Amino acid sequence: MLSLENVSLHYGSFRALDGVSLNAKEGELVVLLGANGAGKSSIFLTTSGLHKAAGGSIRFKNQELVGMKPSQIVGTGVVQCPEGRKLFPGMSVLKNLMLGAYVHRGDKAGNRRALEEVLSLFPILNERKDQPAGSLSGGQQQMVAIGRALMGRPKALLLDEPSLGLAPLIVKQVFEVIQKINRAGTTVLLAEQNAFAALKIAHRAYVIESGRIVLEGDRDSLLNNEAVRKAYIGG
Repeated sequence: MLSLENVSLHYGSFRALDGVSLNAKEGELVVLLGANGAGKSSIFLTTSGLHKAAGGSIRFKNQELVGMKPSQIVGTGVVQCPEGRKLFPGMSVLKNLMLGAYVHRGDKAGNRRALEEVLSLFPILNERKDQPAGSLSGGQQQMVAIGRALMGRPKALLLDEPSLGLAPLIVKQVFEVIQKINRAGTTVLLAEQNAFAALKIAHRAYVIESGRIVLEGDRDSLLNNEAVRKAYIGG
């Protein structure tokens, strides 16, 4: 469904991605593990068209994404939820959510349905929809960020470090929602440093180091891989 083949990305002389190949099949929840600076965000930014690949192919449902504008990529059904939430703190929760629907701005009825689905997924946001997004807790802001991405009606959702800075109980709730989104039919590519929590809900995973995929496998094989446990899980 979504596949990267031999993708490279350069920041000046620095090679952020070096021949990355990976894929997420329809309905899968695939985790991308790696330390800070390993290349997880670079994969997402290149896939969503925000950074230009130096080489390789990125295809979604057999459509080439390299060279397309970010708005066009969202229109195909590939939507990113960025690291750090990137909300507009002075704007209301509702307005932040509706920004995610901009690509579908001509379909008001569809956007109303999408909003209803998001607010049913995150009931607390319905209660706080008129509050400034910046007044919410970190966990609630992450819900807004995920909700905004869902307003883009993704067929493939790219989630970049959704657990970052959140308390363990909130992380558990966020991952339960991610699993629910996936089970409803959305393909999910999840970049995470919280390896244990991510692998528990994943079908498959890739490990990236220094811009290269160094390991891949199903959930159980990576959970039981000694090198992965030492580097990312502990014990």
